[in-house]
Amino acid sequence: MMFSDAFVAIADPNRRYLLEELRRGPKTVNELAAGLPVSRPAVSQHLKVLLEAGLVNAKAEGTRRVYTVSSAGFLRLNIWLDQFWEALPGE
Repeated sequence: MMFSDAFVAIADPNRRYLLEELRRGPKTVNELAAGLPVSRPAVSQHLKVLLEAGLVNAKAEGTRRVYTVSSAGFLRLNIWLDQFWEALPGE
């Protein structure tokens, strides 16, 4: 199920950091790796998990891949979460 993948993806603090950085705008792996105490290949692996969960998009620009937040992925996540807010009894 896509949502369990998304929740697993955002459970990791490094991946949450990457999402927060991408929320500010498109970035390459090198730009994202500059802010983390992990290797560039590790950042690539984290991005792969986020891609597979549908939370980020990647676009080739020459030899680089530029990553962005996937609005559609977060919309699906939001819709799923919203059902719980609507269903909460008189809190």
